[in-house]
Amino acid sequence: MNTPVLSMKSVSKSFGGVEAVVDVDLDVHRHEVVALVGDNAAGKSTLARMVAGVYPPTSGTIEIDGEEVQIPSTQAAFQLGVATVFQELALCENLDVTANIFLGREVHRGDLLLNEQRMEGLAREYLDQLNSRIPDVHTPLYLLSAGQRQCVAIARTLVASPKLVVLDEPTASLSVSQTAEVLTHIERLRELGLGVILISHNLTDVRAVADRIVVLRHGRINGSFDARNASYEEVLAAITGATRYRHP
Repeated sequence: MNTPVLSMKSVSKSFGGVEAVVDVDLDVHRHEVVALVGDNAAGKSTLARMVAGVYPPTSGTIEIDGEEVQIPSTQAAFQLGVATVFQELALCENLDVTANIFLGREVHRGDLLLNEQRMEGLAREYLDQLNSRIPDVHTPLYLLSAGQRQCVAIARTLVASPKLVVLDEPTASLSVSQTAEVLTHIERLRELGLGVILISHNLTDVRAVADRIVVLRHGRINGSFDARNASYEEVLAAITGATRYRHP
């Protein structure tokens, strides 16, 4: 198989005496959605934040496209081609779709003037790549549904032409129809050739869109499954600790 876009090797993270992530090995390839599942405090978000540059690992190595890297900040992650959408969306209700997609990454014409026409065209392009149902990039965010807002947040990741996108609970608190819409956007990210890490508590959503399911329990990997063949009972047993699995 080709070199993984992301490879975490023996990665651990401690906060004082608390081991949040312990000796994790994880690969993510292009055109692949890897779901991280587990109970609360299993280490999923901590692992994601290490990839995103929020937390440095206590030990272990992280590689991007086969090269060992340091990710000391979210900006460093951005420059390495890692884009993250956290559960708390960093969007502005009073701004329109285009302004939110380019928030902090505006395209300028010259030194001072914003190239609004260029940003609007790119915003429409990013939304179309995700098969979005948002008709107008001038729509203020507060007029959008929760599912459409999640789409805007995902579209923001495409500004950097990323290699890897990390999504933290993107379907939390969404309706059935909104969830289906967001899962379609995730499938489009895979079709675009990106690697995707999907963090979710919803096994139905995970099995619908993931290629692999990796279970974290008490900060350690407690199972890795082919999402097409894994049963709900097998994954749940790994989450609860009823069964101890090894990597296939």
